[in-house]
Amino acid sequence: MSPSAGRPALLLALLGLVVLLPRASEAQGASRPRARDLGIPFGGQAGPLDAITDVPGVEVGHVTLKAGKVRSGVTAIFPLGRDAVARPVFAATHSLNGSGEMTGTLWIKESGLLSGPVMLTNTNGIGAVRDGVIAWAQQRDLAWDLGLPVVAETWDGFLNDIDSFPVKREHALQAMDAARPGPVAEGSVGGGTGMICHGFKGGIGTASRQLAEDAGGYTVGVLVQCNYGSRRLLSVAGVPVGEELADLLPCYTGDTAPKGPFTAKLRPCSQRASTAAPLPEGQGSIIVVVATNAPLLPHQLERLARRVPLAIGKMGGLGENYSGDIFLAFSTQAAIPPAGAPVATVSMLDHERINPLFEATVQATEESILNAMLASDTMTSAQGTRVYGLPVDRFVGVMKKHGRVKDAPAAATR
Repeated sequence: MSPSAGRPALLLALLGLVVLLPRASEAQGASRPRARDLGIPFGGQAGPLDAITDVPGVEVGHVTLKAGKVRSGVTAIFPLGRDAVARPVFAATHSLNGSGEMTGTLWIKESGLLSGPVMLTNTNGIGAVRDGVIAWAQQRDLAWDLGLPVVAETWDGFLNDIDSFPVKREHALQAMDAARPGPVAEGSVGGGTGMICHGFKGGIGTASRQLAEDAGGYTVGVLVQCNYGSRRLLSVAGVPVGEELADLLPCYTGDTAPKGPFTAKLRPCSQRASTAAPLPEGQGSIIVVVATNAPLLPHQLERLARRVPLAIGKMGGLGENYSGDIFLAFSTQAAIPPAGAPVATVSMLDHERINPLFEATVQATEESILNAMLASDTMTSAQGTRVYGLPVDRFVGVMKKHGRVKDAPAAATR
């Protein structure tokens, strides 16, 4: 089935292509543990959900596309929820390496404001999702407010038939309509459905940190779309996991390697070779969204976004030449004047009190990346390319071997 053939969206849904996943309990990988279930020591105090939705007001929705050759989707993140979508928030962006796209960033840089949701999808779907946001806004008479949508992408063509352009504008509408507060689905869902992270199955991951009262009691939440990194450099809490888990690399299940980009080095899955790589070393991308209820202005939010690469580096990412590493940070404090007023009164955290937010951003980003891998099961494309999920038992064994697993807290709510 080719979604690009112009079939009505209703028919696609009836054929099983569209899978709405607004609630975490319905997600792929829902039975798999999260990082804090395993006692992985990233530091800091997680919020109740250990998710970006621990920041009051934030809502997340996914639409997941899995049928035939398609392994893709769309994720929507609303800073203040769907009902307050017309209220802009302060925001800023930063890029570690720019071989990727996030639309709408010029206006964020110019104004310091983010209007509407942040949307995540695949590389070829970015235009359709942008159009979907505009259509969604027009339905609500918000087209002027949301005229420059923020849509970010990573490439899922290894597992997904990306050149059939399966992501349509109606999928963006469905992801936005599915957005809710509460637990967030992780792994192979939404925009992360077909993604790969450090040679394991990647996708969507999230985590949060709750600052101590003497540091303001603020919350920092992170959501990642993880599609980057080489296996050999993967490190978790200082443990060289990639060196210890060097097998289970992407492979093919048939008699011959599938035709397409980056498949020449693949070996049959039966060999489980550890000497071949599916992509040029370390190529790929990661999108990171940081939310906080701390009263930060745009220049401070840019400082927060610039700390995200510290977490990626600790996990083994280098921001390679063809990697698209793009980050957005926003604060949920009110950013515009009351109706009819010419001046807005806003708050700004003292710079001398911002260090705990930097630390929380790094911790939550590291944990989000690992959560994306932990939640993702093995996936095989219609063409026979296979990407293995992180083997949890072996991973825990490696962490214990290096003395880096502490007593796990109460199970995290997925």
